Amino acid sequence: MSIHPTALISPHSKIADNVRIGPYVVIEDDVTIGSDCEINSHAVIKSHTTLGRGNRVAEHAVLGGLPQDVKFKGERSRLVIGDDNLIREFVTIHRAAGEGDTTRVGSRNFLMIGVHIAHNCVIGDDNIFANEVALAGYITVEDHAFLSNNVGCHQFIRIGRYAMVGGKSKIVQDVLPFFTTDGNPARVRGLNTIGLRRAGFSKEARRVLKEAYVILFRRGLPLEEALHRMEKMEEENVRHLANFIRGSERGFTRERVRKVESADSETSRTAEQI
Repeated sequence: MSIHPTALISPHSKIADNVRIGPYVVIEDDVTIGSDCEINSHAVIKSHTTLGRGNRVAEHAVLGGLPQDVKFKGERSRLVIGDDNLIREFVTIHRAAGEGDTTRVGSRNFLMIGVHIAHNCVIGDDNIFANEVALAGYITVEDHAFLSNNVGCHQFIRIGRYAMVGGKSKIVQDVLPFFTTDGNPARVRGLNTIGLRRAGFSKEARRVLKEAYVILFRRGLPLEEALHRMEKMEEENVRHLANFIRGSERGFTRERVRKVESADSETSRTAEQI
């Protein structure tokens, strides 16, 4: 263990042997930090926070702060962070509101400068949040999502896996998995083709998702009929997309208004873009 002499560390915290702690770090009571973590200067790890293994916390980050919730009355709650996350300068992540509740951040996430994750959020694995992304309370983010800079998200919304959200977008409804969403008001712009290619999705997998996109947005079908047709495709990712839509409580972001094209012309026009 390497601890700078100016660091203030509570004797009621649990820190693994090979953790590196920089100058002026503050670690409060009831904090657990796993092996191979690096906590850089002026970072603050507040009470009731758990970090797994291999996390790197940059300067001036604050983890486990009190929730910004008028209903919070000082009840005991937690922040739990997984393994191998990169948490950059001035990131703030709040513990939950509600007795015994938990804010959760998974593993291998990259949180860039100034990201804010509010109380009771549940963040999955392998996500990238660019500078100044702000998540209000009770938001769920699945895995492998990319939120560009200054994206602002309303409380209680969900962001699906492999979604890409463009910079400065205002998100007030669920963001569908596998698609690119952008703008203010936010609109679905198409399949997240580049992201899916980088993630190793085959051309056939991308083609099937594109077909589901056309069924959902381009054929003018009632939503229930579109979902029924998607479910009949019996493909794992399309099934996840349909289930995500069925589970939406706030509604989901739709495609921008456009003239409905025939299925044949739309499929032909977009085939080379898959």
